[in-house]
Amino acid sequence: MNHARAGAPPTGAEWHARVESGGRIAGAGFLVTPDTVLTCAHVALGREPLEVTFTEGVGRPTVPARIVAHGGWAGGATDPGDLAVLRLAQPVPFTPAALAPASAAYGDPPRKLVVYGYPDGYDEGTLAEYRVTAAQLIMREWLQVEAWHPDGQPLERGFSGAAVTLADTGEVVGMVTASGTRGVRNGRMMPTHVMARYWPDLEGLVPAAGHTADVRTRLRALVEQAARAGLDCDPVRLYTAAAGPFDPPPPDEGFDSLLSAALFVLCELDGPGAAQTVARFTDRLHQLLHRPPAPGPDAPDWAPILVELGHSGAGDDMIRMEVSAYSEGRRHPVDSDTVPQSRLRTRVQDGIEAAFRYLTPGADELIAFSLPRDWLDWPVDRWEKAPDDTTPLGCAHPLVVTDHSRRKASTRHLLTRVWRRLDSRPTAPAARVDCGGAEDPARLRMRLRRGEAGLAAFASVPRAPRTRRHFDTSLTAPAPALVWSRHGCDGDECAGGDGCTGKAFLDELDAAVAGVPPAELPRRILDLREEADAEDGHWARDIQLVWDDPRIFTDPHGGAAPARTPVG
Repeated sequence: MNHARAGAPPTGAEWHARVESGGRIAGAGFLVTPDTVLTCAHVALGREPLEVTFTEGVGRPTVPARIVAHGGWAGGATDPGDLAVLRLAQPVPFTPAALAPASAAYGDPPRKLVVYGYPDGYDEGTLAEYRVTAAQLIMREWLQVEAWHPDGQPLERGFSGAAVTLADTGEVVGMVTASGTRGVRNGRMMPTHVMARYWPDLEGLVPAAGHTADVRTRLRALVEQAARAGLDCDPVRLYTAAAGPFDPPPPDEGFDSLLSAALFVLCELDGPGAAQTVARFTDRLHQLLHRPPAPGPDAPDWAPILVELGHSGAGDDMIRMEVSAYSEGRRHPVDSDTVPQSRLRTRVQDGIEAAFRYLTPGADELIAFSLPRDWLDWPVDRWEKAPDDTTPLGCAHPLVVTDHSRRKASTRHLLTRVWRRLDSRPTAPAARVDCGGAEDPARLRMRLRRGEAGLAAFASVPRAPRTRRHFDTSLTAPAPALVWSRHGCDGDECAGGDGCTGKAFLDELDAAVAGVPPAELPRRILDLREEADAEDGHWARDIQLVWDDPRIFTDPHGGAAPARTPVG
């Protein structure tokens, strides 16, 4: 095993820290009290003076730090005690990380773990997704972790000291201490209870695993915190989302307060899964209290369900799929598997149906398919809604597709800036790309980057040779939205005259979206798809919409991103 160097931050988690020495990145760490950061001993020892930067605390200065304790690490790759405690020169105004026992990382199916690191060339941070290989401690010191995806980001130099967090709650279950050997996407983490062995002050911050009394104490504390904060939540919905198959339904009269729901969970449940329900209820309440700030007033009120499909590497017939729901600023993983194409639609149908239970009441659902670029023309809007409902999915819900490669941090940054410009406009003109158009792709890129157009509209299909460069340019510029017809023009010699199907499509589209703000395009396309489904030969029957507003995906998630892709 080779030691990795240093970790990174997620959007909205200000407790993630970057440890520096002499102006160079030494590693990662995470805040556990207002003036205390934990990292690896091999990141900090021998590198003083040290400084800590909280990269999610925009505008906050770097804070000097000193080592106040360490685990006795002797300097070898397999030596125990690779923990250092850093004391900041002054407290910082950030909420420290919430810790959890390492047993929370186990599950069937496996629980996804998220790590943020600073490998060479990515000072802004990059994302890695992992899972625990087994509940077996190595030398009573480490748990082995392995990449969630075979082609995922490796734990290379730049990840040591990074917090290992549960993807669905953000709680820390361990710290990265070592990477895998070259070409192997695995590594080691020091679990929270082992960290507490070397620094006893941590014991009071880590809930004990499997102790119902500790979970009850935590739940009562969270209820008190919610009362002080004036948390607005539906106790019945909170209980229903946490309840297991053997738990009773909520009372007919509901709960008159969050406290009454908590007392019901603590006192009325005695079935075989009661302890797990208490833990789920507690975790969900914690999520509500620690959710990131709501988007600005101009941001759309979408509640997305994200369906990620990708090449599995296990053969052309096998597809990697993940389904997640976004609500109240957090992502909730729903389903993840590698499935044959013959079973893909059924699994996606089941995953979408299951994801609806997480959506915020009153918010508008949005089904978003994240696809590799060579699959962007897939007719996912024509897939049946359910095995017993043949309604096309795109006629039942607003549905868009997005491009895997647009999950890069730089692309998300540019997209967010364009969307903010578009928010102030009642509408944004379309950049038409006709079959016979002579506009240079660089000119098109300039128009899109300046926000002069909110939509790139194509007369041709993505594979058309003449406009393929324009299509790729629109995706990378990036254009916030792209539209075309899957049965658009694909003739390389077409001049875009009156007989061109692509020109006819664009002419109809211009009239259909005139005056429609870009944020409302998914709703308008839903209307057009419904009209097309009810009318033979309708011009919009095969309409495809790439639509991508990073503000509605508030949790950075690059599950389909290739290795060394920056985090969005």
